[in-house]
Amino acid sequence: MNIIEMKGVKKDYPLGKTIVHAVRGVDLSVEEGDFFSIVGPSGSGKTTLLNIIGCIDNATDGSVKIHNEEITAMEDKELTDLRLYKIGFIFQTFNLIPVLDVRENVEFPLLLMKKFTKQQITERTEKLIEEVGLTEFIKHKPAELSGGQRQRVAIARALVTAPDIILADEPTANLDSETGDTILQIMRKMNELEKTTFIFSTHNPDVLKYAKHIVKIRDGLICEQQCD
Repeated sequence: MNIIEMKGVKKDYPLGKTIVHAVRGVDLSVEEGDFFSIVGPSGSGKTTLLNIIGCIDNATDGSVKIHNEEITAMEDKELTDLRLYKIGFIFQTFNLIPVLDVRENVEFPLLLMKKFTKQQITERTEKLIEEVGLTEFIKHKPAELSGGQRQRVAIARALVTAPDIILADEPTANLDSETGDTILQIMRKMNELEKTTFIFSTHNPDVLKYAKHIVKIRDGLICEQQCD
């Protein structure tokens, strides 16, 4: 079953007196529970596609469906709820809150949802922190962690709300190759444990060994698709 369906998706940006065609008519399907990679050079349209799927940006044209619901027709409140309850994000810059420790950073999305008891928040938060291997660092603030540890916190935070989809934009870009491999292994493990659909972008062909399905994009167009 497909969790995401994109048909004829285009995204144009005005740049001075010209129009930049970031995405030029993409058809894309992602199966539920997939570990899916979008690969391409910088400026190819990878991040734009992720932003459209994540309801951060709107398509200029075309259809985008999540769970067979057309998101291009949704109101702002519906899109906000979709981002909060159905989609998790992992950023290459980690985007952790510096004054909060590991536990506080991970539990923060659950507090925003305002529907869990304190015990439920504690149990879910500690479970995810343990699964990414950071229990002994639970009281550390981001500045006291390595880049790889910070990205593990970001993974736990993205998963803590049990979203249907996690979007990871160049999640290993700021890490050395060994740490990057570890992060991809953790993401793949969490994909299996949590049954969450992962979609990650990369310009590094070395990380593609972890993907179940791969789409290659260039100049805003899909040029190749493959599966493991």
